[in-house]
Amino acid sequence: MTASVADDTVVVEGRTPTHGISDEKVPAGEVYSEKKGALDTEISIAPPLDNDEYDEKDNASDDVIIVTGADAAAHLLPLRDDGEPSLTFRSMFLATCLSAFQAVMSQIYQFKPTAATISGTFIVLIAYFIGNAWAAFLPRGDKLRARWAAKGGQGKPPLWITIAAFINPGPWNLKEHAVCAITATSASNASASITVFTAQDLFYNLPLSASTVVLSTISIGLFGYGICGVLRPIAVWHVEAVYWSTLPTVKTLQGLHWQNLKGSKPLRFFWYSFAGMFVYEFFPAYIFPFLNSISIPCLAAMHATGSKAAVLTNLFGGATNNEGLGLFSFSFDWQYITSFNTSLPLTLQAHAAAGFIVCYAVMLAIYYTNSWSAKSQPFMSTQLRSENGTKYPVSKVFVGGVLDESALQTYGIPKLTGSFAYAMFMANAAIGALVAHCFLFWGGDVKKAYQSAKSGRYDDRHHAHMAEHYKEAPWWWYIAVLVFSFILGLVVVIKENITLPAWAYVVALLLGIFIAPLSTILYSRYGNGIATNNLSKMLAGLMLPGRPVGNMYFAAWSHNVISNCVSLCNDLKMGEYLKIPPRVMFLTQIYGTILGGFVNYGVMISIVNGNRELLIDSNGNASWSGATIQSYNTNATSWALAKYLYKTGAEYEMVPIGLAIGAGAVVLHRIFVYFVPKIRNFDVNDINLPQFIQYAGYIPYNQSQTCVIWSQLVAGFFTQFYLRNYRPRIFKDYSYLVTGAFDGASLTVLFILSFAVFGAGGPAKPFPQWWGNNINGNYDFCPIPE
Repeated sequence: MTASVADDTVVVEGRTPTHGISDEKVPAGEVYSEKKGALDTEISIAPPLDNDEYDEKDNASDDVIIVTGADAAAHLLPLRDDGEPSLTFRSMFLATCLSAFQAVMSQIYQFKPTAATISGTFIVLIAYFIGNAWAAFLPRGDKLRARWAAKGGQGKPPLWITIAAFINPGPWNLKEHAVCAITATSASNASASITVFTAQDLFYNLPLSASTVVLSTISIGLFGYGICGVLRPIAVWHVEAVYWSTLPTVKTLQGLHWQNLKGSKPLRFFWYSFAGMFVYEFFPAYIFPFLNSISIPCLAAMHATGSKAAVLTNLFGGATNNEGLGLFSFSFDWQYITSFNTSLPLTLQAHAAAGFIVCYAVMLAIYYTNSWSAKSQPFMSTQLRSENGTKYPVSKVFVGGVLDESALQTYGIPKLTGSFAYAMFMANAAIGALVAHCFLFWGGDVKKAYQSAKSGRYDDRHHAHMAEHYKEAPWWWYIAVLVFSFILGLVVVIKENITLPAWAYVVALLLGIFIAPLSTILYSRYGNGIATNNLSKMLAGLMLPGRPVGNMYFAAWSHNVISNCVSLCNDLKMGEYLKIPPRVMFLTQIYGTILGGFVNYGVMISIVNGNRELLIDSNGNASWSGATIQSYNTNATSWALAKYLYKTGAEYEMVPIGLAIGAGAVVLHRIFVYFVPKIRNFDVNDINLPQFIQYAGYIPYNQSQTCVIWSQLVAGFFTQFYLRNYRPRIFKDYSYLVTGAFDGASLTVLFILSFAVFGAGGPAKPFPQWWGNNINGNYDFCPIPE
């Protein structure tokens, strides 16, 4: 196909462009002057591509081993662009529905015993079926117009045909489909920001208004998006900014639209995999949860009692929250393995494996040597505890979200478990390492990326294509978003009783502006970022002592701004891979972010009001758990007591200096690299200390169900080491499609079960007790200490 970009007029050889307007043939060379379908007018320009030529070039690289981001851009992701419309009434209507759906599901899984990521592939599959049904069962404008023209119709078609073309322009195309998925993801980003309001509602006697939640959430999301726009040269347009975890979604979208089921073996395997996982997932998720955590040591000693039982559970248990390390435990439930774990590059898989091993060893050493009086507290608990090991009365000590010093004297200084104190230390060390690594290792690359963008030179062929054929969203659009979101948040801080002063709000945003580029650069290259919420809460605790709620709001306008920026940059890159016009991306991501603020609030209030007592107890049950919220509140509360804790509690004293230790380790690494860049064939530059340090303290802070760790690592190494290096054709054609199908099927089952039996839409209905569903004990049969 060839085309002219002048005046939005398209020259077509052989047939019309796929703009969702007509399937009729057009004589070669005839000018087709219809403006782009529906809402795409003036937003994009149809690209002049010969897609057959590009497909041939892409397919010639089937046996290339994908290692770097440049490899992925050149050999894994095709450059094909069919020039279809993306912003239509149909795409936006379905995007609205699916945004609400994904926001609901993301919020629900904030309250699950083990969080599951609502992957883009799941939404892609739903949108695929609904979009095709829409195109098939409603009158299609392109066909009606073709029939009208065949009967001698000339000039402007009748109104009823115009309306039909507006509602259902033509076949459900790739770009409309992508807009649905990306808008839904933007809406689900708000689920993390809602955590602060959930904790406020559950643990403090502060009023929570809808306006506070909605306006704060929108402000946080939009500020992150404004930063995202400024970071485009390094976080979106850079060839190494791959965002590996999005590739299953990208490959699934391309496979569904570009491959024919009869002629495409990969697409057939996609549907085989989907069907098989759909049937299987009912077993580990509901009927046979023993499959979720199989521990041979626990099975061999299930009748142990006393101290022996406690040791066994601490070492080998991993099926329930905050109980054990899950050594030699494996999960056969795909919802916890996911395409996210299998899509991450091999370097990250290696860092994770090494980090987890260190984390296991240190946690056991802390507990069994009784460091920081660790044995006086439950192993791996995420709650604040009193000196005697009971749950600390947070609501009585912090009245109205502010510390009551007389109550503090009555109930005493809270204690952290040794594992949680260690995790906080390592979280700070990872942040210090992140800052140092980005400046010392990637500082020069960032400068070159901005210089290249200024001169119009791009190493990524996908962005070079976008820059040539589509209008970029102007810089001032993103600046305007930053200003608007700042004012929105300032209104909340001044008008609402959230215990956060206006000056602290400004400091929080400045922290977010500083850290966001660093987190985004790391995430874009590794597919996984560094949690920065610990730094946010520590600084807030030092600036706002005795105010845990203010601490959480400070973290929301710093850490959550950062996480939203990372997620939205991720989606912008996916838009480039799928050739979505940048201005369409801007509009749809803004729309999804605002919509998500409203939907997430409604879902959160419904779940909290219906399960309040259960969520306050961090153990929860098989359907609902407050462990995530409890951990979040524990972190904020402990930092709110910072000036008291560091005078009395040995388990706290090392946490703040983690920043310096992490940064210092990277400085030593950089010096070592300067003198010893390689050890035989190993490039020392490939070591990423921020990732290693994060995983070395990951379990007590982030992993409430440890049985999944080894299953994730095995799946990741199989995909990224064996398939990628020894079966590159299978890796390119099948790995992302098959794991994407597994994601979609498992999450479809979880959605059904959530509302049918897990209590999301009514009372929970547990599956009857049998040996494969040990509801009266641990699912993995680890003994329960008396």
